[in-house]
Amino acid sequence: MLIVGLNGSPHKEGNTKFLLNAVLNKAQSQGAETMIIEVFDVLKTAKNNFCLVCSNPCSGKCYQGTELEKTFELLKKADGVVFGSPVYFGTVSAQLKAFFDMSRKLRGEKGLYNTVAAGVTVGNSKFGGQETTLRALHDIMLVHGMIIVGDGYHENDCGHYGVCSQKPSDQDSSALQRAEIVGKRLIEVCTATKNIRD
Repeated sequence: MLIVGLNGSPHKEGNTKFLLNAVLNKAQSQGAETMIIEVFDVLKTAKNNFCLVCSNPCSGKCYQGTELEKTFELLKKADGVVFGSPVYFGTVSAQLKAFFDMSRKLRGEKGLYNTVAAGVTVGNSKFGGQETTLRALHDIMLVHGMIIVGDGYHENDCGHYGVCSQKPSDQDSSALQRAEIVGKRLIEVCTATKNIRD
């Protein structure tokens, strides 16, 4: 089982990456193979680092032979994907938005259809737009036909949108608890839905 984390923050060792690692570490302890993709770096390899709708339907010609193309191919093999974004003006980072704007060909191929997905977000303040950012992540997941899981587990409660943290994330005990729950939930749902991805 492969679970991929997408770090939508321009900071490679910031709060978003910390939360992604918390989720992936729990998934790994349950037997999954995990990895993190730095969206900022991958975007830089494309001809343009944002979508210009150079072909419709999308042919992917603007990123052929790049790390972005390899990343999209890798995501098609994933059982689960964890989206991570800091809060920028109440929504996702420009990097993560650009990444998914460039994924039109992947969507046309139904490459993420039935892939299990969850999200983590970090804001400056306790009520700093984390839930609206998670909802934006959910919109992206739904457009790709992904199966969304939140931070609920039968031992705790049904849950909410996902992992919301106030920075610094390593001192947010509630977010750390929710990250572990998301890691468990990803494995549970990936296992239960494996046959519809095969």
